[in-house]
Amino acid sequence: MSAVLSVRVALSLYETDVAAGAKVVGSIHPADGGGESLRNVLFPCGDSAPPARFEVEAGRYIVSATLPSGVLLSKDAEAREATDTSVTLSTAPSPYESHSWQYLMGNIESYRAYHDGEETPVPRSRGSNSGVREWSSVVEPGHAVWVGDPKAASWQFASLLKLAEEPPQGPVVLEIAHSVPHVVRSLHLGDAAARLYRFGPHGPVDEHGEPRPGGPSGGPTGPRQFLVVSLAGSDYVVTLPAPWGSAQIEVLVNERQSPTGSAVSVTVRDSRVGPALGYMVRGAFDSAATLVKDAETMLYGEMTNPLAAVAGAYVLVGSELAERPRRWDPWLSRLRHEFDWMSDGSLLWAMRHLRRAHTEEERQAARDALVEAFDRGVPVFTLGLSRLIHGLSEFPDDPECMDRLDQARRLSWRVDTREPFVTVALYRTSP
Repeated sequence: MSAVLSVRVALSLYETDVAAGAKVVGSIHPADGGGESLRNVLFPCGDSAPPARFEVEAGRYIVSATLPSGVLLSKDAEAREATDTSVTLSTAPSPYESHSWQYLMGNIESYRAYHDGEETPVPRSRGSNSGVREWSSVVEPGHAVWVGDPKAASWQFASLLKLAEEPPQGPVVLEIAHSVPHVVRSLHLGDAAARLYRFGPHGPVDEHGEPRPGGPSGGPTGPRQFLVVSLAGSDYVVTLPAPWGSAQIEVLVNERQSPTGSAVSVTVRDSRVGPALGYMVRGAFDSAATLVKDAETMLYGEMTNPLAAVAGAYVLVGSELAERPRRWDPWLSRLRHEFDWMSDGSLLWAMRHLRRAHTEEERQAARDALVEAFDRGVPVFTLGLSRLIHGLSEFPDDPECMDRLDQARRLSWRVDTREPFVTVALYRTSP
């Protein structure tokens, strides 16, 4: 007869949209070094999430989990014959209940580090009056501008390079917006140094996940959406991966020196893919792949959430080193041909086929997909930009590839590569 270890990670996520908790990756190892280990297993994270049950032989075990933030949790546990033993891995609390998801992803410090004045990191700019500077007469500090229906050209490399490298001729939001942009105040959560914004399928939502009263929800939305913010004299065009099914998109604008160093952090409040993105941007592709493979059917069954499907594809392609055909290869073709409003599908197809190319014809097909990806515009995912640069550099004698490579490299210098979604720092007009 075996024993059972019931494992969960104690981190209160509080809001109802993530009441079921998140999934994180861990392992269970016999303390004496013998016996069978369970590697890359999923533990639920959250107070209300039921624990995951694992049948093991009786004995002592080391149970550990690595959070998307990179924090390692570990605990000794004794599994007794015919007994269900509870194992709770505890982490330090987040600085505010409302910021727990950002804390899980590693975008903000723990409660103690945040509130202890002696340990406070050097702030980016106290009293920086963050808002949108070009609209200073209209947009109050602490607000941002949501561009839910941008111009089709706004996510082209040439357009974003112009905003990043040249002084603006007018308000940035008017340069990229097709329909009227909307001023959005930060949520009344936490404090002014770590402001949160949240977005649902149809635009900004309030603290309870409901459309903002009198807000822009229900207005026109395009295939891409952006948020424009200013912080400490710098302006940013932030890619919003919306809509993401029914999940909320959360943006943290951090006036402090965040653990990652990022001024703006975008997360998806998705119990599986959200943590997978956190692992991915930190290079933990094995952990990310564990979550994605566990959710493959959800991601690719009906392709109702192409952004989540692309996120999963980046993890699968990035963690697959063999050339053998995989059952998800046809999905890459679907992403390329059915969702031409984003370049990520073409890019993923090119990455996969360039790695497997053995003939000049196969290399040419991958090259054409890379050019197609560039011409469709800047990827939604930051990883896509680095992969595009890598792919184009494989064709040094091709003038068309080299011209596109130059533009992609120049834009990458203005993109925060620590974040999962493309955030572009614009031309800075103030010292």
